[in-house]
Amino acid sequence: MSDDTAGATLAEKGLASGEQEVASFEDSRHGPLRQLQGFLHSYPTAIPFIVLIIGILIFTVAAGTRFFAPFNLSLVLQQVTIIGVLGIAQTLVILTAGIDLSVGAIMILSSIVMGRLSVVAGVPVEISFVLGLLTGLACGLVNGLLVALVRLPPFIVTLGTWSIYGALIILISRSETIRSQDIAAIAPMLQWMGARVALGGGAILTAGSIVMILIACVVWYILNRTAFGRHIYATGDDPESARLAGINTKATLIGVYSLAGLICAIAGWVVIGRIGAASPLAGQNANLDAITAVVIGGTSLFGGRGSIIGTLIGALIVGVFRNGPALAGVDVLWQEFAVGGLIIVAVTIDQWIRKISA
Repeated sequence: MSDDTAGATLAEKGLASGEQEVASFEDSRHGPLRQLQGFLHSYPTAIPFIVLIIGILIFTVAAGTRFFAPFNLSLVLQQVTIIGVLGIAQTLVILTAGIDLSVGAIMILSSIVMGRLSVVAGVPVEISFVLGLLTGLACGLVNGLLVALVRLPPFIVTLGTWSIYGALIILISRSETIRSQDIAAIAPMLQWMGARVALGGGAILTAGSIVMILIACVVWYILNRTAFGRHIYATGDDPESARLAGINTKATLIGVYSLAGLICAIAGWVVIGRIGAASPLAGQNANLDAITAVVIGGTSLFGGRGSIIGTLIGALIVGVFRNGPALAGVDVLWQEFAVGGLIIVAVTIDQWIRKISA
């Protein structure tokens, strides 16, 4: 037997008698803080839900039984209906790592189109309503085309279209508000979102709130049960990887902004029902409130993570942190201070949670 053969035989015997276990490496970072980070990454709505519960408890103590009265709780829901609907539209955009600063302007423009066509121009209300919805869809489509095809930053695109749509609002409305009495006499369908249903105990539920919940259910289904929804998350998480995986990211972005515009048009219908009139000044702060609800609700500004449920919870948090201090006699200045603080905390937590994927 040669030396090479003998050496090979000894080597084989050594391998056979050696350890057969596969090498493993333990992650030393799996402490309680790391586990909490992983939990919040998997369940982004956990923190806003906890904040909502804490807020309710605090203001129940501070404002007494008035805050937890059925009428007041239903009032909070009514107050956040517009924010909730716009927040749903904004969530779709932010999930793609974009932002839409024009959602409030699209909402008002759509409501003005509905109101003036039906009341001033004498167009049948059914046609005016459809044209109002198409206005929102067209505005969203313009945003989507500029972002997806021209490849402009969403912030710049929607900042520009926000000014354009704002100018169209003044042009079409002539800075005039269509009175509630005129709409009730000629186009009562436009005020249908303000219809109220008594729930007992003083609680009141409006048609607008019901529609908000229905829209949330539809969009939740789209995001969680359809290929389009998966494409939205993938595009927001890593657009280049999504493209290489065969996803048409341009079509996805166009579809997202168009759908968001359509939802904003529905929000315009909700606004008319809420205030009874079609005013160019309605919902001036709705855009920022919608972004606030989305951010506080756990949707990442960097895209790819978030949920519609979290947005609704975020809208309720905004409503609670404005209604509660008002009942407790706190100055409105501190109400805005509290909401602004929540935004900063929410973004800070989001940054911390995102480190788990780094």
